[in-house]
Amino acid sequence: MFIELKRDDPRPAYRQIADEVTRAIAVGILKTGEPLPSTRDLAEQLKLNVNTVQHAYRTLTQEGVIEMRKGLGAFAAAPNREARHKPAAVARQIAERALREAFRNGLLASDLIEALEDIAPRARKT
Repeated sequence: MFIELKRDDPRPAYRQIADEVTRAIAVGILKTGEPLPSTRDLAEQLKLNVNTVQHAYRTLTQEGVIEMRKGLGAFAAAPNREARHKPAAVARQIAERALREAFRNGLLASDLIEALEDIAPRARKT
């Protein structure tokens, strides 16, 4: 499965799941109409309480990221034009995670920006 939880992430587990599913759809890992694992299966894989996964799926349904089909389960919804499905939104989520990690390690935002600017030209060449 494409979901990886970080135990040291300040976001609750349900939000991490929701963000990872949103990201997977935005970048095309999960295609429109593809099924998601059942809440029980995902809870077992992630070693979480099934209620946590149900909370994540409810949140994703409310956000329009997935749709629940009675008796069939959860499926990736057709992307809409909202910002959360655009590359800029994915970049923002990644930046937010990087910034939290930087703060946890005693770095400033300016330190992170400087490091990104330093490695970005080299990363494009590879």
